[in-house]
Amino acid sequence: MTPISYSTTDRLFATFVVADGPNSPKLLDRYRDALRVKHYSARTEDTYVAWVKNFILFHNKRHPLEMGVEEIGQFLTHLASEKDVSASTQNQAFSAILFLYRHTLRVDLDEAALARFRPQRAKTVPTVLSKGEVRRLLDTLTGTPKLIAQVMYGGGLRVMETMRLRVKDIDFENHQIIVRDGKGENDRFTILPDSLIQPLRLHLEQVNLMHQQDLLQGFGTVYLPLALEQKYPQANKQWIWQYVFPAPEISTDRRTGIRRRHHIHETVVQKAIRAAAKHAKIDKHVTPHTLRHSFATHLLQSGYDIRTIQELLGHKDVKTTMIYTHVLQRGGLAVRSPLDS
Repeated sequence: MTPISYSTTDRLFATFVVADGPNSPKLLDRYRDALRVKHYSARTEDTYVAWVKNFILFHNKRHPLEMGVEEIGQFLTHLASEKDVSASTQNQAFSAILFLYRHTLRVDLDEAALARFRPQRAKTVPTVLSKGEVRRLLDTLTGTPKLIAQVMYGGGLRVMETMRLRVKDIDFENHQIIVRDGKGENDRFTILPDSLIQPLRLHLEQVNLMHQQDLLQGFGTVYLPLALEQKYPQANKQWIWQYVFPAPEISTDRRTGIRRRHHIHETVVQKAIRAAAKHAKIDKHVTPHTLRHSFATHLLQSGYDIRTIQELLGHKDVKTTMIYTHVLQRGGLAVRSPLDS
């Protein structure tokens, strides 16, 4: 969700967010730098900065160093009671402010006191497709969106993990995909299905041709994390660093002003999957994440142990993975109705 607007401009806000000294960068600039060091996406950066602005403006432009747990709690309570935001949006604001104190201001807050302000998300059972529904969905999709959906279902990837795959992350020899800097900043290995090896090879041949054409036209660079780009200044043109699913058009990187080819936008995949589900007459709320849920559930149905599935999904805590056991236990999957006795 987009942070709430408090009718301010960057210029007005800049009069408050002053530097700590005559030669020091302003707070928001330092905050953005910290986010980039941690490899946060441009979209997350914008969202987090907006929440920090809202937090400071809510407290009449007081500097965050003058505030603490009590003021954070007041702001989060205001969001819930006055703005009626969801628990997930409230958590997003909480994370943005916590990042400010931890990684920009280097202030240790009372974690126990903060915990009472963190909202608990309602527990929901994930939407899962049957194997037949997955086949119908994939049969309806075509082109690159189909290949992306196959990768997500075949390896249990999140949509943004799939969008951000680089050529070097596809390990054809060992039949695995390396998911880097996923949620939680942990790399992991997952499955590269045998059935996708040939389609992916053919797809990458076309991507390479496009990359070579970009190089001839003076483009061909790709976004790299700041530290990596500084260490290897020529790496952004190398084939192995290119996106597996590049965008059809070159665009301007708003962080640097450089014209380059980014990855496909996730909304392209979201719209394609939504349309395919409707066309396949699947009467469920189907999103790209539904394929990840279905991957985990189908592995459980096939007898794979929960720890293996946890590693493939990249969950830190096995409790997160356990939700899929609840999917298997609901309704007629685990209990025989007395009506059928």
